[in-house]
Amino acid sequence: MESRHHERWSHRRHQLAHLLKPHSHESAQKVDSALESSAEGMRALWLSLAVLGATAVLQAAVVLLSGSVALLGDTVHNAADALTALPLAVAFVLGRRAATRRFTYGYGRAEDLAGIVIVLTIAASAALAAYESVDRLLHPRDIAHPGVVALAAVLGFIGNEWVARLRIRVGRRIGSAALVADGLHARTDGFTSLAVLVGAGGVALGWRAADPLVGLAITVAILLVLKDAAREVFRRLMDSVDPAVVDTGEVALRAVPGVLRVTELRMRWIGHGLRAEVTVEVDGGLDLRAAHDVAVRAEHALRHAVPRLTAALVHTDPAPGPGAEDPHRLLAHHTGSPPG
Repeated sequence: MESRHHERWSHRRHQLAHLLKPHSHESAQKVDSALESSAEGMRALWLSLAVLGATAVLQAAVVLLSGSVALLGDTVHNAADALTALPLAVAFVLGRRAATRRFTYGYGRAEDLAGIVIVLTIAASAALAAYESVDRLLHPRDIAHPGVVALAAVLGFIGNEWVARLRIRVGRRIGSAALVADGLHARTDGFTSLAVLVGAGGVALGWRAADPLVGLAITVAILLVLKDAAREVFRRLMDSVDPAVVDTGEVALRAVPGVLRVTELRMRWIGHGLRAEVTVEVDGGLDLRAAHDVAVRAEHALRHAVPRLTAALVHTDPAPGPGAEDPHRLLAHHTGSPPG
């Protein structure tokens, strides 16, 4: 009796929540949410492409004026960083496509492939920075107009840092590990611009080795950022999910009336959204409709508790009773475990 009263109260409380904050879990809303995330990511990409493109053009003009090899390298970095927007843009466009008979989960994984391209680009930038630094140590060069070079370096840093903040902020908001990695890449190029600034100052003071030495230090910084970006992309490729998110989901499922035990909860990222597979135990005496109602309530609770969860497949198992047969005995020879 007390359980029924609690269930009725939970239902009424949720109805009131719907009145105060209406929402829907229909498939059309899932598609709209995915499109909105992709559109926000595309806006961030085009803004960053415009800013970095303008920065690279200004720096290229100063390179022609000064002959600074250090600034040339920074310009190449900025141009490469701007161009990393292209694979991400392709991934966002692909992510909007509906699932097909061949790609039954859609095309969200294209973004993970773009993340690999970005990590490789960061690695190439580190290799280029190291090569240029060692080359300048072995073959010192003078530069003209160090003040103008320093100004161009400051502009490069400001442009890259603005783009980095934009990409990282939007990437975290829409759940895009690739966009976050691209933001980290922009930040490394900002550090490279600062190296040009310090090197120009050292050259102005007559210390020509300042530029390549700082360049080597910045190479180390780029490698550290590369490690973080690679780890982020690797985790997404391996279906890594924050354990705290899983804990939140389990707590929400246990609170669902009719759920006796949560036996399994798995989650994975597909594009900007999470998908879950859930197994819960229910009373073995429930009929099919009652067990289905528990599964629907479980999915509903999970969708409310876990941000960016787009779908959940909930399987109900009858709770074991005295002398009851194992409900999974037919699958025992597939799992290698003996029937219970």
